[in-house]
This record gives sequence, C-alpha cells and structure tokens, in this order.
Amino acid sequence: MVLLDGKKIAAEIKAELKQKIDEQFAITGRRPGLVAILVGENPASKIYVSSKSKACAEIGITGKTESFPANISESELLKIIESYNLEKNFHGILVQLPLPKHINEEKIIESISVFKDVDGFHPSSVGNLVIGKETFYPCTPAGIQELLVRYKIEIAGKHVVVLGRSNIVGKPIANILLQKKENANAVVTVCHSAAGDLSYYTKQADILIAAIGRAEFVKADMVRENAVVIDVGINRVDDPASPKGYKVVGDVDFANVSKKASFITPVPGGVGPMTIAMLLKNTFEAFIKYS
Repeated sequence: MVLLDGKKIAAEIKAELKQKIDEQFAITGRRPGLVAILVGENPASKIYVSSKSKACAEIGITGKTESFPANISESELLKIIESYNLEKNFHGILVQLPLPKHINEEKIIESISVFKDVDGFHPSSVGNLVIGKETFYPCTPAGIQELLVRYKIEIAGKHVVVLGRSNIVGKPIANILLQKKENANAVVTVCHSAAGDLSYYTKQADILIAAIGRAEFVKADMVRENAVVIDVGINRVDDPASPKGYKVVGDVDFANVSKKASFITPVPGGVGPMTIAMLLKNTFEAFIKYS
C-alpha cells in the first residue's frame, strides 16, 4: 500500500508556484492577489480562510481577508464583490461558504467575475467544465486529479466510482475524469443515497472516491483488492483519549481499507492540502491570463 501524501505533493506545487510568482515579480513588479470574503463567525470558516491566507503569504500571493458580520445584507455583499471584480490588484475572489440563510448563495456566486472565479463555482465555469472547455476547476476535484497524476496512477479506461453528488466534489470530479483528455478519459459511476446496495458499485471501482460526509462509512468488504481509494471526508468523532475529546476521520475506514488498497489518502493530510494548493494555482493562472 502506498500512502497518497497530499501534504507532500501540495508542498511541491507551492514551491513550483512560488518560483513562477517570483519570476513574474522580477519582470513586472506585480504579484497575484486573492481576496477572501468571510461572513459571520463560523469557527470552521475562520480556520479555512486563515489557512488559505497563510498559504498565500508563503508563496508570494497578496492575500486579503474581508470579514463582515452575519447580518450584512445581500445587497451590501453584492456591492463589495462588484468592487473586487473591478479591482486590478486582485485576480481571485473567494467567498467562504456557507453563508447566512438570508443570503442567496447562488446569487453571490453568480456575481463573481468568471475571470476571478478561482473556486470554480460560477455557472459559466461549471458549464465550461461539462463541455470540456478550458476553465477554472473546483479546487478539491482538481486536487484529486493532480494527486492521481503526480503518483502516476493510470486514469484512462479505469472504472472510477464516486460516492456523493455534491456540486463541490461529486459532480465536478465525475466530469473532470470523464473528459476525453490526458489524465482523464475514465469510465465514471456516480452513486448517491438512492443507489441501494452501494457495495455493488464500490466493489467494481479501480478508483474509489468517497465524498459523502459519513464517518468511516466505506468498509474493507466494500473495496476490491488493489483499488485506489481517495477519501474526501472530514468528520469529527468522539475520542475520549484525545485532549480535544474528538478525532478527525474520513469517509473511509482507513485502518482496514488500507490493507486492501494499492494507494490510499490519509485524513488529515490527503485531499485537504491539495485543495488549497489548487486554489493558489487557479489564482496564479487568473493573474497570468486575465491581468
């Protein structure tokens, strides 16, 4: 079994990006800029935004966080986004989700310039992905593909089974790996809660991607020998032995599935670091293409 070390690969990607950013700065005197917009006091959102800001600083991207109270109006938020759409020193706009219930998330995402949509959530970005046009890929699915590529795992012609159909992971990773392109061209099955016996599908997977948000749901008897297993889940479970009173686990029973898998991602340290690395990559590409 080989551990798919997302932390290691993400560090390699960040080092590559830092070199490119430094080269651009030497030539132009300019750097990529990313603004993160945070609404409310969600602790998890604060942690995510902080980690993204730290990653920007590490590689020379100008990072800025705009924090607003949970009661900000939708119209005010739209005005702020529009101001950054026009701001030439910021090439990526990230609105941290979820947003308070009185704000329409779809409307907010649609208000971001497609040229600065480094999360890849804008309907135009999604549509371009589906039809195979060049676009910003959502960061977690892009990170999954990059992890497979960097470990030289064959994708073309392989049966990929995706557990979960979210707009953030399940649907986009299916569309990415389905593309008739290099580092894709897989046979893809997407499973969800109406699938019945999920193990019928998971046992067929050459590459199994679990993104359903259920702690240690995928057991060893659901996985074929030598499968590649990508665990996107991040779940807190009670752990009296931990100083925090909990531990973080994925959607896969790692201890047992790892005995059957040829490659597997750990949680934490697998897909998570790759997500941030792809956000940085998208921001750099926005800077190069559209600034």
